[in-house]
Amino acid sequence: MPDSANADFPTLLESAVKFAKAAGADAADAVIGRNLSLSVGERLGKLEKLQRSEDQDLGLRVFIGRKQAIVSTSDFTRSALDELAQRAVAMAKVVPEDPFCGLADPSEIDRHPPQLEILDPKEPSEAELIALVREAEAAARAVKGVTNSEGAEAGWGRSEMAMLASNGFYGGYAQSHSGVSVAVLAGEGTGMERDYDYSSAVFFSDLKSAAALGTSAGERAVRRLNPRKVATEKVPIVLDPRVSSSMIGHVLGAINGGSIARGTSFLKDKMGEQIFAAGIDIIEDPHRARGLRSMPFDGEGLPTQRRALVENGVLKTWILDLRSARQLGLKSTGNAHRGASSPPSPGAANVHMPAGSISRDTLLKAIPRGFYVTEMMGSAVNGVTGDYSRGATGFWIENGELAYPVSEVTIAGNLKDMFKAITLADDLEFRYGINAPTLRIDGMTLAGA
Repeated sequence: MPDSANADFPTLLESAVKFAKAAGADAADAVIGRNLSLSVGERLGKLEKLQRSEDQDLGLRVFIGRKQAIVSTSDFTRSALDELAQRAVAMAKVVPEDPFCGLADPSEIDRHPPQLEILDPKEPSEAELIALVREAEAAARAVKGVTNSEGAEAGWGRSEMAMLASNGFYGGYAQSHSGVSVAVLAGEGTGMERDYDYSSAVFFSDLKSAAALGTSAGERAVRRLNPRKVATEKVPIVLDPRVSSSMIGHVLGAINGGSIARGTSFLKDKMGEQIFAAGIDIIEDPHRARGLRSMPFDGEGLPTQRRALVENGVLKTWILDLRSARQLGLKSTGNAHRGASSPPSPGAANVHMPAGSISRDTLLKAIPRGFYVTEMMGSAVNGVTGDYSRGATGFWIENGELAYPVSEVTIAGNLKDMFKAITLADDLEFRYGINAPTLRIDGMTLAGA
């Protein structure tokens, strides 16, 4: 075995696991990751940041009976890996037992992970990224009413990971990510308002036009000028796609296997029951081409697959890793995520709520009085009861039209009621790792002045 930090991933991982077994581990797995990134930033036409970075880590998890320990290192030499294994085994001998820890059975592991379209062969140059930020900021500052800029940033990254376990699993993949963002201010003095826009994509060529993003950011900031207060009342709430995905996020938190096993979820007794209106689905698709969170296998070497988390309004599954599945007497759903220095935990990949059948304009026109939310801040969401309260800004809806900007309000309700009161627009776009169209939610309380 080479005594070099340049050894390939399979050799490094195999060496780490062999050292662990030789040191007394009953079983072990190892994960390795390498990340490259390039980022640039500009403000008021001047380049403020140009940064390139590279990091790498190897994490080793060892088991002695039902005891486990995890250690990590960025030193990949033979002596460092041997010392790492010795330290991990020594730690595992003294920690408390965990009756639910352990590797997957060999019959469960993914021996033929799919090849996914998640790596862009093109690495953008510094000049290309600089051109993006200049174009984005220039377009934003050109919008009438924009008075200052927080700047624009663009970046590219490539990450590679691989995992090997003593149960026979080996797999690895690489993925890329590109992004551009811009934020500006409109108005003067204490009446200034800020807004932004951004685009993220696996492939650099899929990024939205920098000029269009800049114009959007500028226009959004100007539209927020001179916000008004509103009275407290119950009205329909409409969530812009920038914030509507948060509803899915609350579902994912509530059906996470860890929360279910602890009994701390407001959905813990709702499996197989109607939690949304009929016709609403929530889909997880970890194999989606060019998906920002696509993954061919999970963090424990189990297969990943497309599935309905909610189908026709009915809750169909929990999100489980091996540990939470064993606690519940179930099988893992292939949703384990892990890093080099942490144990696996349940998490979802590429989740979306399919679009409805009516346009955003039609959805708005049916509202005589309501509130259109473009940004939310803070969070007072109780995962045990589902009680929901968040600060928000946006626009008052009057006779089906966006009438004027509104700030410093709170929207409140209970997620169990909110989920059943959702109506979907047809404007779904895959812009983030979690995506939803414009959502209307009836019966919420808008707390204003």
